[in-house]
Amino acid sequence: MCQNHGVAYIKPGVVEVREIEYPKLALGNRKCEHGVILKIVSTNICGSDQHMVRGRTTAPEGLILGHEITGLVIEAGRDVEFIKVGDLVSVPFNIACGRCRNCKAGQTGICLNVNPARPGAAYGYVDMGGWVGGQAEYVMVPYADFNLLKFPDSDQAMAKIKDLTLLSDIFPTGFHGAVTAGVGPGSIVYVAGAGPVGLACAASCHLLGAALVIVGDMIDERLAQAKSFGCEVIDLKKDATLAEQIEAIVGVPEVDCAVDCVGFEAKGHGHDSGHEQPATVLNSIMEVTRAGGQLGIPGLYVTGDPGAVDEAAKKGSLSIRIGLGWAKSHSIHTGQCPVMKYHRQLMNAILYDKIKIAQAVNVEVISLQDSVRGYSDFDKGAAKKFVIDPHGMIA
Repeated sequence: MCQNHGVAYIKPGVVEVREIEYPKLALGNRKCEHGVILKIVSTNICGSDQHMVRGRTTAPEGLILGHEITGLVIEAGRDVEFIKVGDLVSVPFNIACGRCRNCKAGQTGICLNVNPARPGAAYGYVDMGGWVGGQAEYVMVPYADFNLLKFPDSDQAMAKIKDLTLLSDIFPTGFHGAVTAGVGPGSIVYVAGAGPVGLACAASCHLLGAALVIVGDMIDERLAQAKSFGCEVIDLKKDATLAEQIEAIVGVPEVDCAVDCVGFEAKGHGHDSGHEQPATVLNSIMEVTRAGGQLGIPGLYVTGDPGAVDEAAKKGSLSIRIGLGWAKSHSIHTGQCPVMKYHRQLMNAILYDKIKIAQAVNVEVISLQDSVRGYSDFDKGAAKKFVIDPHGMIA
């Protein structure tokens, strides 16, 4: 029997690499004939993982982390018809059955059959169905024919694996944020947050034809990374309001559309930048988006936050100025990105050199054993996207 090792959440601020069970083609006590086992080629550390590691969710001790997975098929169930052993594939972080009402409508982020507790599931994530995470050497993927994106040429894919590994989550998620904000040719866009999703969103805005992309953050290194591929930047530590800083760039204190790539651990702006204020980004993007504009919100908001600043926020209730959004006729789009809606098109954009997404988010490849350091550096605000290479397969 092969060995398997994975990154486990131990307690707030602590992860470790431990030996875990080698995956089986099974769902509980029954055989999973529609699944495959992957030898993982790359698996990425995500900001959503960091929420759990910081103790800001109800994640249990011992949870194996990781929902951004690319791998090589080494075993397939007898009901898998179109994915073959030897295929190199991207795994959408949403687990979807392909059979329910929502999956048939393309809403794979809220599949009705993969999580008994609520719609939607993901690998290695709290309250998302109990599926084993993919920051490991091997993992089982169900509903393989429906979920997996096969790369057309494995050698070509390995040459661009640092880009293609981002198809499992942050590239589609950033793109989804831009699409749901209505970004198109000539748009002036504000992106809140210059973490990996924010940077992927900013690059996606360029891909969609935006005329000007403005990125706001509080970490100088991250702002420099956004600036490196053509974004204007705003330092949210400054006491000038967001609207004032936008006016200094655009000439007017508003944008056509905005994207929240921060989520529920948002901090205040200016002199409040050292204090958590979870509704700050939502309220600020309503303030600066023109009347009739759209707001995309791929940033994560949770229903349970034990580390929240007040009792309401612990239940996901925030002081949002919904009256302002209503008065300005804003369209607001929330929820998980349905990765399968975009991943094939974005794969082609990578393969045909229309975007350098790994360069935009500053990918750094690390070993599985080095993942503890990756989590630590990411938590300190490193302007990097850490990609774990469990088997040393990435050049």
